[in-house]
Parts: sequence; C-alpha cells; structure tokens
Amino acid sequence: MGQDIKLTASDNFQLGGYRADPATAPKGAVVVIQEIFGVNHHIRAVCDRLAGEGYVAIAPAIFDRVEPNFTSGYSPDEVAIARKFVANPDWAAMLRDTQAAIDAVKNVGPVGIIGFCLGGSIAYAAATKLSGLSAAIGYYGGAVVRFADDKPKVPTQLHFGEKDAGIPLSDVETIRAKRPDVEVHVYPGAQHGFNCDERASYDKASSEIAWPRSLAFFARHLQ
Repeated sequence: MGQDIKLTASDNFQLGGYRADPATAPKGAVVVIQEIFGVNHHIRAVCDRLAGEGYVAIAPAIFDRVEPNFTSGYSPDEVAIARKFVANPDWAAMLRDTQAAIDAVKNVGPVGIIGFCLGGSIAYAAATKLSGLSAAIGYYGGAVVRFADDKPKVPTQLHFGEKDAGIPLSDVETIRAKRPDVEVHVYPGAQHGFNCDERASYDKASSEIAWPRSLAFFARHLQ
C-alpha cells in the first residue's frame, strides 16, 4: 500500500521514511513514530492500517542519523542491539525529524501523531514542542513521565500496560497528577509492547480496546 520516501529536516539532514496513502480523499494525516526497532514491518503495517482508515500515514526513520535504514525484529539479540539507539537519545534531532514528517503531510488536512515505545515518548514531546499537530497519541512511552511538566498544545491520549516492566504504575500516576488535561488509559495485565502483534508481549484483548479508542480520538480531533 505504501512507499519508501525521503524527508528533509530543518537542518537539511535527509532521512528516509514510509508513506501510505488512502484509496480515497484523505480525512487528514497521521505521523507514526517507531519503536526502537526502526521503520520495520510492524510500523509499516500500522501506516497501512491508518491508510485503510482514510488517513495519509507517514513514518520518519528517526534513527537514520545514527544508522541509516536500520530495522529490527524482536528476538532477545535484536532487542539488545536496538537498545543502543536509546542509550543516549538525541531528542532534539528526533523531534526535528518528526517535524519534517509533519510538514510533509500538512497540506492534506489536519495532522495527528501516534508513537509506540520510544515513539510514544516522542509523540508526547511533539505535542508539547512542535507545530502543525491537531492531536497526539502515545503508547507505552517510558520518557513521558520526564516530560510531564510540559503541557501539550493539542489533545493528547496515552496508553500504558499495567504489567509494563519498564514503566511502573507510579510513573503513570505521576503523569495523571501533573497532566489532568491528558487522557490516560491503563490496560490490566498488559505488558510493554502490548499493541504489537509481532511481539511476545502482544495482548490481543488490550489492543482491541486501545486501537479503536485511538481511532475514535483521531476522528474527534482531526477534522
């Protein structure tokens, strides 16, 4: 459904990405921000699903500054390799690359952003710092708690798993306390990565609540 693309950030850095367009006139656009596994099969599938819902979906390859075209699966060895990208993340650079993706699709209508894992944190940061967005959704973003003093400029929805080994529920409660303006959902029994059907931690029941909830959120705010 989609195609590989090139984007140019504000500092003239060129990065790759993936774009999927709907078969009919788009309702708007959604920027999809990857996990630590690159713009891999799963992230492309998310873009394709969003295109099927009527949105132009675009996923910038935000690791291209470190290792161009990096993609990974989910085996323990692959996870260990992928973690190196977030040992000392350059948030400013990743946000520049995210802004490039927003700018590339803003001509089609209102733009939302959705991110998973690392991308969930970037989606939240984008809601507070970037321009051109109308809504933001973050799934299990571990750094959101560090950014929670920053107020989103657009409606924001967050999803967390109750059993996420990397994001304690105390962090979720901190986010709720600091950001009563943000919609926060916790999924009982769900682990980190519960929305990804290619991961061992996939939780079908939670995903089947969270995904329609996300689509409804975009339907409300991308008008």
